[in-house]
Amino acid sequence: MKSSTKAWLVIGIVLILVGVIGFSGVMSAKDWDFFAFESAKNETRTIDINESFANISIRSDTADIEFKRSDNGKCQTVITDDPKVDYTVSVENNTLTVKKIDNRNWVERFSFFSKSPEITIYLPQSGYAALTIDDDTGDITIPKDFTFAGIDITADTGDISCQASVSGQIKAITDTGDISLTDLAAAKLDLSVHTGRVTVTAVTCAEDLNVSVTTGKTYLKDVTCRILTSTGSTGDITMKNLTAAAQIQIKRSTGDVRFDSCDAAELIITTDTGDVTGTLLSDKVFIAKSDTGHIDVPESTSGGKCKITTDTGDIKITVK
Repeated sequence: MKSSTKAWLVIGIVLILVGVIGFSGVMSAKDWDFFAFESAKNETRTIDINESFANISIRSDTADIEFKRSDNGKCQTVITDDPKVDYTVSVENNTLTVKKIDNRNWVERFSFFSKSPEITIYLPQSGYAALTIDDDTGDITIPKDFTFAGIDITADTGDISCQASVSGQIKAITDTGDISLTDLAAAKLDLSVHTGRVTVTAVTCAEDLNVSVTTGKTYLKDVTCRILTSTGSTGDITMKNLTAAAQIQIKRSTGDVRFDSCDAAELIITTDTGDVTGTLLSDKVFIAKSDTGHIDVPESTSGGKCKITTDTGDIKITVK
C-alpha cells in the first residue's frame, strides 16, 4: 500500500472518530433524545371554533389525529406542526373542516428525527353526524366519549383506533396500519387492511360486518352481527364468542380459520392450505371436504348448514 493511501486512511479514521465523539457529546447533552432536535422546530397553535356544526372533515398526511371532550365548553382545534405548514380550520355547510396545506420543498420536509405532527380536536358535545378523515401515516384515535351517525376513515400506514359508537356505518381503510374497534355499537362495519391487523372486541353490529385483508391477521372477540363476511389471502382469522344471526362466510388462501365458542345459522368456509378448527355452540349439518388434509367433524343431522372446503388444510370442528 502506498504511503499516500495509508495517510488518507488514517485521516479518514480520525475524522470518523472525531464525528462519533462529537455526536456522542451532543446527544449526551440532549439526554439521547433524538426528537430534541425537532422540538424547537414545531409550534402549537390553538384555533377557537365559534360556529355550530354537525359534521367533521379532516384532511392531513402525517399528523396524529385525536378527539377529546372539551372541559371548558369550547370547541378548539390544537395543532402542533412546523410553523411553515399552514392549516385551514373553518365551518362551512354545517361541517367543521380541518385541512393541511404544506408548501414546503422536499428539503424542508426531510428530517431524520421528527415527531409526527398532531391535530387534537376538543369537542363540547357528545353526538355528531358524519366524521370523515383522510390521513396518511398519522395515527387516528376516537374515544368512547363521542357518538356519530357515520365514520369514514382512510389511512395508509397509520393505525386507526375507535371506541365511538355510530348509528350507521363505520368504514375504515388502511394499508400497513392496524385497525382496532373496541366496546362500541354500529349498524354496519366495513374494515379493510393490506398487511395490517384487524382487531374487533366487544362490538355489536346490527347488520353486516365485512373484513377484508391480504396478509393481515384478524381477531374478533365478543362480537354479534347479522352476517360476517371476511376475505383474505394469507392472513389468519381467529374468532372467539362471535355470533352471527344469519351467516358466517370466510374465504382464505393460506390463512388459518379458528373458532372458539362461535355460532351462526349457516357457515360457509373456504381455504386453500389453511386449517379450519374450533368449537361451535349448536349442531350443524356438516359438509366438509379436504383434498389432502384430515377431517374431523360431528356426524349431526340437524341444525343449519356448515360447509367447509379446503385443499391441503385440516378440518377439525366440535360442538359444545
